[in-house]
Amino acid sequence: MLVFAIESSCDETSVCIMRNDKKIFSHIVYSQHIHNLHGGVVPELASRAHLEVLQLITKQAFRESNINLDSIDAFAATCGPGLIGGLLVGSTYAKSMSIGAGKPFIPINHLEAHISSTSYNNEIRFPHLIALLTGGHTQIYLMLNQNKMELISESVDDAIGEAFDKVAKMLGLKYPGGAEIEKKAKNGNENFFNFPKPVIKKNNLNFSFSGLKTSANILIKKNKLEKKFVNNVCAGFQKTVSDILSEKLIYILKHLSNKYLKIASLSVVGGVANNVYIKNKLENITKKNNILLYYPIKEMLSDNAAMIAWNCIEKKKYL
Repeated sequence: MLVFAIESSCDETSVCIMRNDKKIFSHIVYSQHIHNLHGGVVPELASRAHLEVLQLITKQAFRESNINLDSIDAFAATCGPGLIGGLLVGSTYAKSMSIGAGKPFIPINHLEAHISSTSYNNEIRFPHLIALLTGGHTQIYLMLNQNKMELISESVDDAIGEAFDKVAKMLGLKYPGGAEIEKKAKNGNENFFNFPKPVIKKNNLNFSFSGLKTSANILIKKNKLEKKFVNNVCAGFQKTVSDILSEKLIYILKHLSNKYLKIASLSVVGGVANNVYIKNKLENITKKNNILLYYPIKEMLSDNAAMIAWNCIEKKKYL
């Protein structure tokens, strides 16, 4: 089975042609650099950019894969969550192609696609935890088996990626901010500033990042954005975010252990999973707890159409 998939939920326009044996014939991701000027994604500009580039990269995908439109067995697109304009552009385009080709259209949930992305390159061991770390979501899911998944933890305010982006903007760094903070942090002292770790009720499994963001904002407003200061803020902020994530994950593992549930594996998905510092912290936790640690292939970490195509293929097994 051949699938043509579109991802357009935020500021990446992406298309992919994938076969059900996992072979990727074409995968194109176009990042909208126009948002750098505004320090964040402008929804109207994003939807216009999707509209301008989608037809071009679709033609490119079919050309470089040497596959005809008639050979596609199903069309898929992200239908939510995300920015409504971009979602409408991508889903309408894919639906039109499916009608023209007389083939089925499969709507895909963006979060489900992130969650299923590690099954592309890993044999999942259960019970399984999934840490979804993106610009819009910070969530932990528990999977007891292939058919049973439960949300057990999430951020009560800012998402982890959102916190990175907002602090980066305060520091005058380019968008997207997560990668910029990671770069600057390499030259900073992570212990120079002592950022607070927001505490939710002791028995609560949820996260909070807004207090940390506010603390960073107060500090930044009181200082000049000199190179050493920026580097130290980035290093300290990255360390604190990582500590919040790590400490909460350890608490979740203990909480589940008290219920006689030993986690066998952990998947970390979403754009924040690109952060090497955070990856190293999570690796230490999983090693100490004898837990297998999974990541998607690099092409499926940030927003992309390959994970949309793969989730479509997984869904078609049960349709």
